[in-house]
Amino acid sequence: MKSTESKTYEIMELYGEPVERLIAKDGKALRPKEAKKEDARIQKILDKRKNESESARKKRLEKEEKEREDDRKFVREVADAYNFKLAATEQREGRATYVIDATPRPGYEPHLKEAKFLPKFRFRVWLDKAETEWVKLDIQCIDTVSVGVFLARIHKGSNIQIEQTRVNDEVWLPQHIAIKLDARLALLMGVNLTEEISYRDYKKFRTDTKIVPVGEAAQTK
Repeated sequence: MKSTESKTYEIMELYGEPVERLIAKDGKALRPKEAKKEDARIQKILDKRKNESESARKKRLEKEEKEREDDRKFVREVADAYNFKLAATEQREGRATYVIDATPRPGYEPHLKEAKFLPKFRFRVWLDKAETEWVKLDIQCIDTVSVGVFLARIHKGSNIQIEQTRVNDEVWLPQHIAIKLDARLALLMGVNLTEEISYRDYKKFRTDTKIVPVGEAAQTK
């Protein structure tokens, strides 16, 4: 390992969208100047949505609906691209799950451009029995994936694991993401990257909760 870096973000849902605010680097709180810059960025997002025109709102909603429809089409492609097999049943955090293996289906022909990479991956999914919600995904690259003509090549053995958890017995939210990437960029530079993302301290806020800059919060204590 040549270098490591850690960043801590506060993630808020503003107007129905997740927004990240950087609050620490390598375990140390941001300097006042950096914190002020982050606060200004968040305020800019709030102001943009607060002052959004009706035409801009309509355009945004149409874009969001198109993205949701694209996601639904991709999920249907996944169903066509793989053979699924029940491998086991397991307990995860006290909840019963089905463990299902997905392997590329021979002869599969993708209908979407984004789906052409699917035969290069296999995955295992843990499904919650009670909620029929996925709890964990373990995705393995089984063949070299070329992105663009000379942009990048992702090598066999690269892996991503994504976990969700049930919060307050109400909603499923991210818990942990682990990425191991072996790639070559522009056919020149080799990259071996390990990245860990953990989510914690979920809080439910009322609609009348006010978000204030760090400096202002300190003054009002």
